[in-house]
Amino acid sequence: MPKAKKAKKKVKASKKAKSKPSRKAAKQDNGDRALREQVVALLRAGGAHVNFDDAIDGVPKDRRGVFLKGLPHTCWQLLEHARIAQWDILEFSRNSKHVSPPFPAGYWPRTPLPPTDEAWDESVKLFQRDLAEFVALVEDPKTNLHAKIPWGQGQTILREALLAADHNAYHLGQLVYLRRALGTWPES
Repeated sequence: MPKAKKAKKKVKASKKAKSKPSRKAAKQDNGDRALREQVVALLRAGGAHVNFDDAIDGVPKDRRGVFLKGLPHTCWQLLEHARIAQWDILEFSRNSKHVSPPFPAGYWPRTPLPPTDEAWDESVKLFQRDLAEFVALVEDPKTNLHAKIPWGQGQTILREALLAADHNAYHLGQLVYLRRALGTWPES
């Protein structure tokens, strides 16, 4: 066989080898994809945790700012706190210039009830928007979930996504408990 034909065969073979992922790479891709799917499921809730839409749906306007004896927060305070904290975690994860609010005062609303009905609706929309953006960040295969965030102190996107999911689950659970005590939770 002439040298030119051999060289062409080698180039074709090397192109095939490069385009076909190794078994190790395929396993890593499957593991990474599975991890992303699990983190997204945790962010969206369900399973062992109530999801955001179910926790918020049907909170009566006249009960949004009500304190109950022995419970430290109102529905408005829990909603707005969850929104602010999730926004802060997301922005820290993707924006080196982000400045977090002062802790703890900057993470809680100033009043026990929403200033307007529109403020409640806006908080719900912003929470949903930021949650969708966090999900998109985790789903993006270009996002290295394990790399340290350069402007952080050892945090990774994976750690921040799990932190957001954990924080949301905790406070949405408080909201469900409060709604049960207020008699506004739909029992099935």
